[in-house]
Amino acid sequence: MTLLPDLPQNAALLALLREQGVAQEGGAYAYEGWELRTHPDLVERLEDLAPGWPVLWAFGVPVLAAKGIAAVVARGTGLLLVRLPERPTEPLKPERPTEPLKPGQPCPPLTGQGEDWYPLCPWQSELTSSESQRLLSLQIRHALTYAASLSDDDSTDWQGRPVQAAGGPTGKAKGRRPSRNQDKRRGGRGRHR
Repeated sequence: MTLLPDLPQNAALLALLREQGVAQEGGAYAYEGWELRTHPDLVERLEDLAPGWPVLWAFGVPVLAAKGIAAVVARGTGLLLVRLPERPTEPLKPERPTEPLKPGQPCPPLTGQGEDWYPLCPWQSELTSSESQRLLSLQIRHALTYAASLSDDDSTDWQGRPVQAAGGPTGKAKGRRPSRNQDKRRGGRGRHR
């Protein structure tokens, strides 16, 4: 099951995630019937970089979308894929400094006509925390605006943001998403009933 709409603009991404996804009915690392493919810390980072924006899921991977069209994908522990009309111009690092990808280099197999995805490191250790947050948030907003521009739907919500796909969740991701800090949030006393 996927909450990211099966739209033509999402076809290449959904095909890739479906191919790489692992169906899993239960367990600590399952979400919506799929093995979680993104570390919980990165899911939280994604939520922090786009506060209040709905996090959709596709085959165990969190996705930010505008008008149902995918704009940002978080994978593993250190990869954000952003959908942009051009390479990022900010001084942001790609996925990992040791990777063969250069900053802003298109990320195959999602690169093609209408599919422009670029890898970014969500942590940006070369920058101060506030500068990293600011620059990554700007890229994410740009990706969301670009994704919205790929839609025929011109509706907006009360804040002037693109309306999400009908029936899509709002706010931060909710559910059984595992977290490393789960016990800390509950005061270290285990599950409350």
